[in-house]
Amino acid sequence: MSARVTTLPSGIRVVTDAMPHLETAALGVWIGAGSRHERASEHGLSHLLEHMAFKGTQRRSARAIAEEIEAAGGDLNAATSTEHTAYYAHVLAEDAPLAIDILADIVTDSIFDTDELEREKGVILQEIGAVEDTPDDLVFDLFNASAFPDQPIGRPILGTPEQISRFSRDSIGVYLESHYSSGATVFGAAGAIEHERICDEVERRFCGLPAGRAASAEPAARYLGGELRLKRRLEQAHIVIGFEGLSYADDDFYALQVFANAVGGGMSSRLFQEVRETRGLAYAIHAFHWGYSDTGLFGFYAATGAKDVAELVPVALDCLGEAAQGLTEAEARRAKAQMKVSLLAALESPSPRCEQIARQVMAFDRVLSRAEIIAMIDGLDIAHIRAAGARALGSAPTVAAIGPVGKVLSPHRIAQRLRAC
Repeated sequence: MSARVTTLPSGIRVVTDAMPHLETAALGVWIGAGSRHERASEHGLSHLLEHMAFKGTQRRSARAIAEEIEAAGGDLNAATSTEHTAYYAHVLAEDAPLAIDILADIVTDSIFDTDELEREKGVILQEIGAVEDTPDDLVFDLFNASAFPDQPIGRPILGTPEQISRFSRDSIGVYLESHYSSGATVFGAAGAIEHERICDEVERRFCGLPAGRAASAEPAARYLGGELRLKRRLEQAHIVIGFEGLSYADDDFYALQVFANAVGGGMSSRLFQEVRETRGLAYAIHAFHWGYSDTGLFGFYAATGAKDVAELVPVALDCLGEAAQGLTEAEARRAKAQMKVSLLAALESPSPRCEQIARQVMAFDRVLSRAEIIAMIDGLDIAHIRAAGARALGSAPTVAAIGPVGKVLSPHRIAQRLRAC
């Protein structure tokens, strides 16, 4: 496979990866605007805009959008993240021009009908309510808010009921004009596609996208750490304990990724083996590391009964602290192997590959080759991986917990426990 990148005269970057053995194509538009680019008065607007894109254009009604893509056997969807918004489709190869036309239509020519807006605001309020009823989702919103207090990056992507209810058609228009531009856009395609044809179609169909550069996330995120607890009458406590991670542009990013996989990325990891298999303290426990453009988050999630909270957290912290000092070569090899399988699996399916190359162009203005990434992973020695883990664990702890959480350690006690490892 060989990815190709072209910057069109309009400023849109097109990245493709032809997979000739396939019969389908995955295509999508990535806009460099997400929840962290919102002002306080715009909180939740990126996500609302993503929803409204499917509610009708000058040429197509909401029903016509759905019927036209599904008549071709394809599917259409979208997603809002902290730093991007994406609209994507998966179709038969011969229907790639249709998918590009529909994607361009919803991104550049949506009408944002007032009645549709009111209905969709109700849908998003239901979505917010669903998160409130799902503690293993809600706890991560609390975690972000605690790690980045009073900052856009720490706000929940969905917004708040009060804020969503206030948005108008004009609110969407102002945000769209400020953030949706050719310089902020990457069009990705993978599968049974031809690069030149994709470029031609995108240049023609996306001519309505205004010129401009990607919006910057200002001010830069400041990880502070802290604590948010929500006591609820639940059977289990849902706990996230974390620390400052690394930007995906940081030289140590992959080292911390390997560390996170080693301590909590699979059934052979230290957290799973010690917390679940040896002590039976939790059904679910895993570590994570998320990288953003200028910061990151590292930590672990666990769900456990009230009687086991007091034991689980110290045991999990000891696993992390001891790994930062004594992670073994065998553990590192297993973690590296898991990462390489995930990378290679994305190359075998058009939708994950399309997302992968589009995000890489958005982040680095180029595609990272498979050989380059594998070389970076394989080149990490055990000292480097341990040091990356120690670096993260040396930052201020963040605690988020929902349920019977009275016995969860405070950030101060967590820091003390790690210093003793």
